Amino acid sequence: MVHSTHETRGPAVPRVAVPAPPSLGRGPVLLMALAAALSCAGNYFAQPLLDIIEVNLHIGVTAAGLIVTAAQAGYALGLILLVPLGDVLDRRRLAVGLFALTAFFLLVTAAAPTGPLLIAGTLLTALASVGAQVVVPFAAALAAPAERGRIVGVVMSGVLLGGLFGRLAAGALSELGGWRTVYWVNALLMAVMAVLLHRRLPRLPEEPGGAAAIPYTALLRSTLALLRQEPLLRRRAAIGAFSMASYSVQLTALTFLLTRPPFRWNAAAIGLFGLVGVIGVVGMNIAARLGDRGRVQAVSGTAGALLTLAWLPLLAGESSPLWLTVGVILLNIAQQAGLNSSQNVIYALRPEARNRINSAFMTLFFMGGAAGAALASVVWSRAGWNGVCLLGGALAAGSLVLWVLERIRTAPATRAGSGAVSR
Repeated sequence: MVHSTHETRGPAVPRVAVPAPPSLGRGPVLLMALAAALSCAGNYFAQPLLDIIEVNLHIGVTAAGLIVTAAQAGYALGLILLVPLGDVLDRRRLAVGLFALTAFFLLVTAAAPTGPLLIAGTLLTALASVGAQVVVPFAAALAAPAERGRIVGVVMSGVLLGGLFGRLAAGALSELGGWRTVYWVNALLMAVMAVLLHRRLPRLPEEPGGAAAIPYTALLRSTLALLRQEPLLRRRAAIGAFSMASYSVQLTALTFLLTRPPFRWNAAAIGLFGLVGVIGVVGMNIAARLGDRGRVQAVSGTAGALLTLAWLPLLAGESSPLWLTVGVILLNIAQQAGLNSSQNVIYALRPEARNRINSAFMTLFFMGGAAGAALASVVWSRAGWNGVCLLGGALAAGSLVLWVLERIRTAPATRAGSGAVSR
């Protein structure tokens, strides 16, 4: 188990005993995983459709890339503005409300007649889709400590699969009814999921020492204060931002690569190719089980190294589907394993502030993703695939360097037996 370093500055939220969670069966876990998948899927629909949208709405490559950036930026805004509410409001009610809002904004996106309105609709959809990040700490709160890593891994697998199958569904449905079809379909599914969450999710007991009396503005300030008060949260958020930036570079530029010679793939084929990333679920669940056994740091370091090395086969993949596939698989395994290990660290810090901790971490995580998507579009237009791979590799190496610095910083405490970090 991971513990805080207890290096705090300024007023800290007191650590208090949290009531034992109710029993969590397989059904609610799978429902939360499916909910997370559907919620996140909409943020990835545009990726295999960029060329189609570019032609249909008469926008340029850079503007098309901004659709992906809007999804990442909107998600980051939702994480900082909405997810902390899970520490003061009933989490089930908050999740249901956000899922209903996501369904509505998907309808707005589907009907967008111009590029700017599509970008705005994408931004609002992503803003509300952070319901998935209310569900994740909800699952962590329901789980017993000994199985928290595994259960969070299952629910986060839904987030990963949502992105992968979202791209596949977007490509396939675009062939049947145009690029807007997938947005209409997901709006209906999100509405159904809102009803199911309302009916099936258990209620959590109130946690003493929580933030029920904190006004909204103070709640947001306390979320930012956690980054100052918890060094491990700060370090893990930086690692996550660099790794997500690297991953997002690949997600954005891959579509541009696959639509051009020698590939010339259509949207359906690009979406289908994205399924190779399903192997990332294996990496996440292995990481979750190792984390529950105290091997968090070993997973983190391995993930950072693998994320960096994955860009070598990706570089060779400019003209080779085989090497491209190998690189995408390695990148997905590394990204998901690294994310789970960081979540294992941060969720052990302050149970009574888990939503705010998740908000702070994931905000920086997806801000990194937004930056990676924006940089990928610019670098692709100026330096092509070679430039993209150099950029992605540099960002991945940055995440590895930050992990090494974390180990150096915490090594004295570990040798002293303080239990600051896991092995």
